[in-house]
Amino acid sequence: MDGKIPMVKERNQSLEKAFENYIMYQKAMNRSEETIKYYYSCYKPFAEFYGDGKPTSAITQQTILDYMAYLREEKEDLSSVSIATYIRGLRAIIYHFIKNRNVEPFKISLPKADKPIQETYTDGEVQRLIAKPTMNETCSFSNFRDWAMVCFLLATAVRLGTLANIHIEDLDFESLEIFIRKTKNRKQQILPMSVELKVVLLEYLQYRQGDSEELLFCNAYGKPLSKDSIKNLVCKYNRSRGVEKTSIHLFRHTFAKNWILNGGDPFRLKAIFGHSSLAVVNEYVAIYGADLKRDYDKFSVFDQARHAQQEQQGERIKMMRKGKK
Repeated sequence: MDGKIPMVKERNQSLEKAFENYIMYQKAMNRSEETIKYYYSCYKPFAEFYGDGKPTSAITQQTILDYMAYLREEKEDLSSVSIATYIRGLRAIIYHFIKNRNVEPFKISLPKADKPIQETYTDGEVQRLIAKPTMNETCSFSNFRDWAMVCFLLATAVRLGTLANIHIEDLDFESLEIFIRKTKNRKQQILPMSVELKVVLLEYLQYRQGDSEELLFCNAYGKPLSKDSIKNLVCKYNRSRGVEKTSIHLFRHTFAKNWILNGGDPFRLKAIFGHSSLAVVNEYVAIYGADLKRDYDKFSVFDQARHAQQEQQGERIKMMRKGKK
């Protein structure tokens, strides 16, 4: 090698090379596979727009604004929420470039997103989903497992990746607790186990058998279920019960909605969901605003005061009538 080794980083590094370095950094930081996939999904459309061979040094705030306009105009199938999600991931990537002096510093603001009211399973659909299978010769282990799996989702609101990694030994039936090994933020946690869920799981384990270190939910041969397999099984199960909604994440939304409407503590909901802040819980309160009208007058301080006044007036009228008699 001729000459002195330079300490100045290459300013004209291509977008592709800079992103490769970013992914190497994320892997070194032990980011989850899901997080890595998310950054790839945010990078790909930007690379198509900007060009992965172009230098990162040419990226400016105007580049990002033009990219936002491109997503809105050219990707008509994308919702405002999806666009905001893409920009959030891209912002993390660009800010890393800025930190490494590949890009001149500038600020990226997230576009406003109109969040629709989240769909949930109705009370009637929940009743159909948790109805226990008829225990006869036509009921297979797979039928019973799918029922237990859906009951688990409704009772705990865990994500798909968490469900796929629950082991038999993670269930503490004495303390009524479930040890969660894998979560989105990679923090282990302990969830409460309801008495009703305990009854379901104990009966399921009579058929499941298996050693304590084995996965709770498996295929008919005792082998692990992939996340895609669980998705397909839940989809098939729901439709067999006359429920056309098949999203596993809807169990989480349904749990949150009913928790809020039944007066559940938002701080406990935050802990159950494993969120680092109340921001997402507050979003649930906002998106289920229409449902909050239910029994509103029952809990409203104004309505309660009005009802108390009317009762007092009624009592006074009764007393007056008695006095006249």
